[in-house]
Amino acid sequence: MRRMGYILSLALALALATSAVYAKNEDGKLKLKVSPKQAYVFIDGNAMREGSHSFTLSPGKHTVEVVNYGYQPSTQDVNIDAGKSTPLQVTLQPEGGKVTGPFGDVQFKGDNARAAVLSNGDTPKYFVGHVDEFDWDWIWHQNLLLPAGTHHITVTRQGKTIWSGDVNVVAGKKVVVDLSNGKQKTVNWSRGEKLKDLNRFKAGVASAQVAVAPVSGSFSASNANINCGQSSTLNWQSTDAVDTNISNVGNVQPSGSQSVSPHATTTYDFTAKGPGGTFTNNATVNVNTKVDASINANPMEVHYHKIGDKVVQQDSTTLTWQTANADSIMVDGKTVEASGSETVQPAPADTSEVQQGQPARTIDETKNYALNATNVCGGSAMENAPVHIVGEIEPIPQVTLQSIFYPTAYPDQTHPQVGLVKSQQEALQTLATGFKKYLEYDPDAKLSIEAYADVRGSVHYNQDLSERRVERVKQFLVDQGISGDKVETAAYGKQRPLPRNDVKQLVSTNPQQQPKFMAHQPYTDWLAYNRRVDIILLPSGKKSTQFYPNAAPDARIVWQQPMPALTKVEAASQ
Repeated sequence: MRRMGYILSLALALALATSAVYAKNEDGKLKLKVSPKQAYVFIDGNAMREGSHSFTLSPGKHTVEVVNYGYQPSTQDVNIDAGKSTPLQVTLQPEGGKVTGPFGDVQFKGDNARAAVLSNGDTPKYFVGHVDEFDWDWIWHQNLLLPAGTHHITVTRQGKTIWSGDVNVVAGKKVVVDLSNGKQKTVNWSRGEKLKDLNRFKAGVASAQVAVAPVSGSFSASNANINCGQSSTLNWQSTDAVDTNISNVGNVQPSGSQSVSPHATTTYDFTAKGPGGTFTNNATVNVNTKVDASINANPMEVHYHKIGDKVVQQDSTTLTWQTANADSIMVDGKTVEASGSETVQPAPADTSEVQQGQPARTIDETKNYALNATNVCGGSAMENAPVHIVGEIEPIPQVTLQSIFYPTAYPDQTHPQVGLVKSQQEALQTLATGFKKYLEYDPDAKLSIEAYADVRGSVHYNQDLSERRVERVKQFLVDQGISGDKVETAAYGKQRPLPRNDVKQLVSTNPQQQPKFMAHQPYTDWLAYNRRVDIILLPSGKKSTQFYPNAAPDARIVWQQPMPALTKVEAASQ
């Protein structure tokens, strides 16, 4: 009766505490209904209590585990809303057959009726019952029946360990554990001799019986002796285990098989743990080693040619190799199959660019392709395939891109070939020479020519004028030996004038000092800078510099605002 009174008082205190906490706006409530009614509840890994109950929880996600020995456990995440009640119903399904003895009994003394009892583990899957199911064995029988042997028992509730220790269970005897001080005593238990095939879980009005099955199993390796790189198959079975592990493999299913390829003689330890104890066994796989390897290259000499940052010739050679009994094979630092072939393009050790103005660099060197075959058993082999590399590395041909400038109103309709003065012709000749050489570096390269006019005159007039300018430049380049399909043209007339601030910046940064006759005439500068043809190297996008040719002998005739006399322009073009 005193025990029942204590239980009622504890239940009332818990109810009042739960009600007070639930009153806080930031908490919510989980209303949990379980079957069987003795099933135990863990929330966020903490043992709570058995049976259907309401739990006050903080808002958010919580992991709810419902367990009962002899039943499949249930685990699910539940979202709790602040100030709200969330219902959850869990029905566990029975699993496992009857358990054959002999058994020993474990009984608990102490005021921890709601605490969970875990056998041989510290997670909910090792749950065997709660203290109130194992603290009475007179008139009403409440028994925790365990196989003979030493079992590590943990009694816990709400994140606190009430008691934990080893219990030596003897068949036909009872161990009484006092939870208040941890003392144990073993007494005779004659009733245990009568217990044979039992259900895993049985509960009455005031009685409870949990019969925990022993963990059993088997473990073996299909091949005890292998060469490096070969496999052996581990086979195992276990019953009534909740955690199974194989050393050097990791956690595994309770029963199964797995292929292993150890790199050295290895002993695999199999461990199967459950509430009823631990089963262990081992199997050793012995590993032998011997590595053979060979490699060759065909052809043994290749050519390499690079211009600037572009490789224009890089011959190939084929590497062929064979290995045996190796588990790590590398050719030229790259992992490969045990035997095979690969086409490679050897490159010299120094592939850095040669800068413009520097002489070409001659290549004459040997590259060794190394084959390394190893295994962790101690075997190894190293072979080399030498390849002779010859060739050269040249600088990128220089393409000097300088915008071309025209005198006012030239070329006109009557004289479409007049207006490209001598200094601008020379700039185009320099461009053409460099571009033709550049095509060796990039055969797909092109020139894009864009012509402009200053803002004076009508749109139509300036459009025609810029078209004549761009065509004159293209024709000049073609005359220098550049194919016409390598030159793209565009004429913009007066539509896209350079802003005055941009021209002012160009004037101030021009590396050629401005002549005195140009000084303090920003408007004339602006007009002169817009009577130009820009040249763009494709696909690089490099654009011609837009500095006016201040130092050119014909700079004045090109720069002046009025249209120069035809005779003067023709003379400047000779």
